[in-house]
Amino acid sequence: MAPSTSVTVIGQGLPRIDGPKKVSGLAQYTSDHHFPGLLYAVPVTSTVAKGRITALDPRAALAMPGVVEVFHQGNFAGKLFRKQASKGKVDENRPPLSDNTVSYYGQYVALVIARTFEQATEAARAVKVEYASEPPNVSMRLAAEEKTSVDTERGDVDQAFTSAPVKIDQVYTTPVQTHNPIELHASVAVWNGEQFTLFETSQAVMNHQMVMAQMLGVQPQQVRIITEYLGSGFGGKLWPWTHATLAAAAARELGAPIKLVVDRAMMFQTVGHRTNTQQRIRLGATADGKLNCVSHDYLFHNARLDTYKENCGEATGFLYSTPNLRAAWSFARRDIAPPTSMRGPGAVPGLYALESGMNELAVALKMDPLQLRLANQPERDESLDLPFSSRHLTECLHTGAERFGWARRDPRPGSMRNEAGAVVGWGMAACSWMAKALPAKATVQLAANGRARVMCGTQDIGTGTYTVVAQMVAALTGLPLARIDVVIGDSSLPPGPMSGGSMATGSLVPAVQAATQAAIDEALQAAIEHDPRFAGKAPGALAFDQMQVSIKGEQGKAVLLQDILQAAHMDHVSGEGEGAGSAEAQKHYSQHSYGAHFVEVVWQPEIARLRVDRVVTVIDAGKVINPQTGRNQIEGAIMMGVGMALFEETEYDPRTGAPLNANLADYIVTTHADAPEVDITFLDYPDMTLNPLGARGIGEIGLAGIAAAITDAVRHATGVQVRDLPVRIEDLLDAPVGLAS
Repeated sequence: MAPSTSVTVIGQGLPRIDGPKKVSGLAQYTSDHHFPGLLYAVPVTSTVAKGRITALDPRAALAMPGVVEVFHQGNFAGKLFRKQASKGKVDENRPPLSDNTVSYYGQYVALVIARTFEQATEAARAVKVEYASEPPNVSMRLAAEEKTSVDTERGDVDQAFTSAPVKIDQVYTTPVQTHNPIELHASVAVWNGEQFTLFETSQAVMNHQMVMAQMLGVQPQQVRIITEYLGSGFGGKLWPWTHATLAAAAARELGAPIKLVVDRAMMFQTVGHRTNTQQRIRLGATADGKLNCVSHDYLFHNARLDTYKENCGEATGFLYSTPNLRAAWSFARRDIAPPTSMRGPGAVPGLYALESGMNELAVALKMDPLQLRLANQPERDESLDLPFSSRHLTECLHTGAERFGWARRDPRPGSMRNEAGAVVGWGMAACSWMAKALPAKATVQLAANGRARVMCGTQDIGTGTYTVVAQMVAALTGLPLARIDVVIGDSSLPPGPMSGGSMATGSLVPAVQAATQAAIDEALQAAIEHDPRFAGKAPGALAFDQMQVSIKGEQGKAVLLQDILQAAHMDHVSGEGEGAGSAEAQKHYSQHSYGAHFVEVVWQPEIARLRVDRVVTVIDAGKVINPQTGRNQIEGAIMMGVGMALFEETEYDPRTGAPLNANLADYIVTTHADAPEVDITFLDYPDMTLNPLGARGIGEIGLAGIAAAITDAVRHATGVQVRDLPVRIEDLLDAPVGLAS
């Protein structure tokens, strides 16, 4: 019998198994679902950011053709409930249409239901709302309004900084950034009188079920969440938003299916954003570059009624060795909708500041920034006093520098030119992201038709989860991916992990492996009991591969599982598996992924043109199950990093609190024309403390640190150190280019 594919399938760059459905249009996204009698919902949004509703008149809308109902606080209050604090996650706790208070621009103040989308849209414009408004505060200049909290602290930072021979003390800011996946947030809600079936744009179907059940006032088993395909989310679709509860409650009230699709402007108002940050970095070092202190104080904004933490100090405590360190935070409230997770929450803006500080310290030391980082690598996590489970940042730095050609860098600003004669700048930064696993369960069936089926209540948000789950099953069964069916995206399945924090893959490994092995064990037991060739044999004496059972070490013909199941009068065998998550391991190890970015920018002062031309990235993320989908993840993160550094910023009107650039014409994101040449390398060091394959997530780490590498390259090219993102051409118009020439 041919050897199992398990020796090759893990670590192979294989095409996505869901790709054919996506390119052929067979994959159904949330808003693709349609049901008989479907009604369309369009929210009415507030035109003030702070105040209260004094009057709401729906009569003109109700008189329009096709309009079925207009829900508002007067006829909807009490239909929805708050969730319990410890059960599930949601960023906006107040149920929609529950009172007359307005706390941000774009807040839903009514919901129009009509027979067509066009009728609902027109009627929403006809709802008359009057407000008693107050001047909003949407300022991005922050001052702490809450007591400062400490993330981690050791030694005496203030004393060490005062006595440091070389030091920098700078403030770095990042603006509000808005998630802009091509797929808009959407909900299609069906109520059959006893149960909700909710088609959602969700990165966490199990959490969505728990939250929706509480807010609708029903039992969890009365709510089914389905997200078969997601057109990306970047963290904005992790938790339920108010449109989802409105759609479900409206379906129950009217006894009809409801479709609600958030429009692009609402994406800037009601479904979260990355909060702005204001971060003070103080670094002190000896003349030879040894850090003697790291101080990281950061602020961010919050909504009036909710509390979110942008954990900018996530990597500060362990990334570099220093005896004195402090990371602390506070926030300021603003009249803006609640912020939420955005790809690499906390660590991405946090590492922009910390790594920018390291680059500026290198300048002050007249030291290569690569050598500064190499000189300050810790042997263990000095904040937790734990060993690292697996840390190969030094190799990332060396490998990236070699592939990039860093040794040829002339440190003088404006000193380097490309073949076309344009100024080039080179910059670099390190990066890190947490490595965690969540509890998960899975079921695997091996069927008489020669196919395997794996089921789990997780979801694929475009990252390749369908494919890597199939690879896990293939590794143990020997089946080709074409004969493995992956069923996910449904809360009625065994509970699986959310797709956030780069935790899904690592969480699924033990559950899927255990379930597959349990199904194989059932197949072997069926062979022993129902096929005379295996009677009396111990399960350990048998082998299973490619849906066939044989005796180990014998040359006899293998028996098809199909024949065994037919003799046993069985359609399939199944197994269940469970992963406990990484909570226990994290008591003994500091678990993180690491990486390094090297960036080249091209600066043409004659036409004021700045471009990121080349990026070399090296990632240490354990065993990468599928390098092809993994590379897609890092490439996408790098493109987001270009946007973070050069383009993206949500701006608010100080008079009304409205987002001013709430569209894809004015909110600039990276396009193909802006995309640099990218070289990505994965180191291969499985982290066996996390799961049996040693796999860690890679969705976020590619975005961490990249903005700092870009601004470092900009400084090298232009002589201008930009600390307030995004870099603007106006920042560079007086650049002292040519200082070295």
